[in-house]
Amino acid sequence: MQRVLGFESSCDETGVALVEVDGDAPPRLVAQALHSQIAMHQAYGGVVPELASRDHVRRVLPLAREVLSQAGLALPDVDLIAYTQGPGLAGALLVGAGVAVSLAAALDLPALPIHHLEGHLLSPFLSADPPEFPFVALLVSGGHTQLMRVDGVGSYEILGETIDDAAGEAFDKSAKLLGLPYPGGPHLARMAEFGNPQAYELPRPLLHSGRPDFSFAGLKTAVLTQVRKIGDSPCEQTKADLAASTQAAIVEVLVKKSLLALKATGLKRLVVAGGVGANARLREQLDAACARRGVRVHYPELALCTDNGAMIAMAAALRLQRGLARPRRDGGFEVRPRWDLASV
Repeated sequence: MQRVLGFESSCDETGVALVEVDGDAPPRLVAQALHSQIAMHQAYGGVVPELASRDHVRRVLPLAREVLSQAGLALPDVDLIAYTQGPGLAGALLVGAGVAVSLAAALDLPALPIHHLEGHLLSPFLSADPPEFPFVALLVSGGHTQLMRVDGVGSYEILGETIDDAAGEAFDKSAKLLGLPYPGGPHLARMAEFGNPQAYELPRPLLHSGRPDFSFAGLKTAVLTQVRKIGDSPCEQTKADLAASTQAAIVEVLVKKSLLALKATGLKRLVVAGGVGANARLREQLDAACARRGVRVHYPELALCTDNGAMIAMAAALRLQRGLARPRRDGGFEVRPRWDLASV
């Protein structure tokens, strides 16, 4: 049995987790701890990179101690230390990578860098209903919206991606236009529950292009136009209707493009990962559309949709299990704020 301690610090969550891998059995999450910086960044309406980095410094070691305490283990019981190498905020990444590699050097352990998006992509393997390879993946995390064919760990073929704003950005920027607090996406989704999704006719960019690519910048502009039309003091129902119409446009595009990718590949399994994957309306419509086509859909547990250490430890464990891990023991590291998943 091998134990992997994983660190995630790419943006505004500090996550640490411990995963065990034993032979060919599915890796098991033993313990995890997470600190979100949402309350700190709310006053600024978005993530302040310098503040994010400083908060990671304060949180990462106490979280590691908490995880080991939950597991009833100590640092010498760990066999591998994994960390997020990128993409993300450079300063934030440096905190997690620096701590992880320093611990590994002090304990004479290997350190394994992990791609943040690979962590999201493989996070459904921590669920009660893990997927099987191959599958189509809809990755909707922060500034990333991608569809890809996944034939195995480390075997990723991008089928389509956003050419401008991502779905998460469309949610957050539209929410900000509506005067909703950070983080905007979840607030917009909650407001949309009380609105009419057909109240406003908003664009669905590239919906009929025949390609599994995305574009949400035009939608954001259309929301801005509607906000200006309704004036400075709209009633709550008007705002709810615009929120519902915005969500409906984003969800329709994500569903239609996912079905297009499934049809193109001939696969009958879809994995949805990333923060937007927690959206209830998206899950509802994907489940219904895929059920009609005999496609199985897999999601991470809701608590694992946002950034977390468990997905990093799991990705490392799966790479270790399949002989794909390339850990370092020399104490050196680098971070990659921009990093294409297809190159992993």
